[in-house]
Amino acid sequence: MDFDEITKILEMMRQHELSEFELERDNFKLRIRKHAAGHWVAAAPYAGVPAAPAMPPPSAAMAAASAAASAAAAAAEEELEFAVVKSPIVGTFYRAVEPGAKPFADVGDVVKTGQVLCIIEAMKLMNEINAEVDGEIVKVYVENGHAVQYGERLFAIRPNV
Repeated sequence: MDFDEITKILEMMRQHELSEFELERDNFKLRIRKHAAGHWVAAAPYAGVPAAPAMPPPSAAMAAASAAASAAAAAAEEELEFAVVKSPIVGTFYRAVEPGAKPFADVGDVVKTGQVLCIIEAMKLMNEINAEVDGEIVKVYVENGHAVQYGERLFAIRPNV
């Protein structure tokens, strides 16, 4: 396992807001867990089994942990600056009422409280997700047609002050 693979794992964990990840490959086992304080912890390989020779040196692992902490801090800061709309359910994210139609909301659009931002399909039911604040859409986190998890970020809105 090299530095790029660890970086991709940490990015995926941040993107999907996972608190724990475990990977088992040949004679190598990697477990990364995020503590309540927001620190990342990597567990050692199996007891009695040597670590894989491609393991990054400690400085690379520290850089990866530092990058993950920086990314987590940036995400937390972003959530303080913007109103982040999160998915209330698990399902499929749709930006428009049908393929090819104009999206309900796009980056740069000004939205009002209660305005429909997207639809999440769950068990053949279409659930409208509404804006919780008046403001401008500054980021769309999910691509149209992709699956979303409970609590996953959908939109960032810069509230009107």
